[in-house]
Amino acid sequence: MSFSTDPRPAPADCMTMAEVRLGVDALDRLLVSVLAERQRYMDAAARIKQDRGAVRDAGRIEDVVAKVKAAARVAGLSEGIAESVWRTLIEACITHEFAVWDALREEA
Repeated sequence: MSFSTDPRPAPADCMTMAEVRLGVDALDRLLVSVLAERQRYMDAAARIKQDRGAVRDAGRIEDVVAKVKAAARVAGLSEGIAESVWRTLIEACITHEFAVWDALREEA
């Protein structure tokens, strides 16, 4: 299944490393685009949350990781990879959200 307009071979059709790299590079561009959209939701959260202490929400973190692991099982992605990537992503997003939260309040 292809999610972008970038031409790329299906993984099972790759016969050379050049084809593998073409597919990986196309997916990386797509992931950057999707992560940029996710970051904009973190910007919105920083704008909406009134209390800086609400930026880190342990319950929400575990909820997100559980949902991602379930989606990974369905998609055929290693749960270990999914959990590791998302926990790293979540921590980076929390750091970003704190910075945005602080910057918005300093401007006011």
